[in-house]
Amino acid sequence: QVQLVESGGGLVQPGGSLRLSCAASGPIFSINAMGWYRQAPGKQRELVARIPSGGDTNYADSVKGRFTISRDNVKNTVNLQMNSLKPEDTAVYYCNAGVTVRDFYRSSLEVWGQGTLVAVSS
Repeated sequence: QVQLVESGGGLVQPGGSLRLSCAASGPIFSINAMGWYRQAPGKQRELVARIPSGGDTNYADSVKGRFTISRDNVKNTVNLQMNSLKPEDTAVYYCNAGVTVRDFYRSSLEVWGQGTLVAVSS
């Protein structure tokens, strides 16, 4: 089965940086868009950044200029470089991908990672 595994979360002081990574594995034919979402306590999950297989990336207004999303189509990975972190960035961050499965039907799946906690606090 197709899986996404995130890494790189942790505790950081305001103004600090973290880099999140996500690796896709399994019977993958191709990956369309990949993205990062986050969910803070008591709030709905929201899009942070998204990168299609080709074309422009898009970011939530709250992270523009501070976060950068990138992907490696050979390694099937997506990264999120987070700089100038603020306490309001504290959330569980989830990796997301639209995957075409390498099976007889070329099935399409939306896959989520298990989440990684980012805590910004002094």
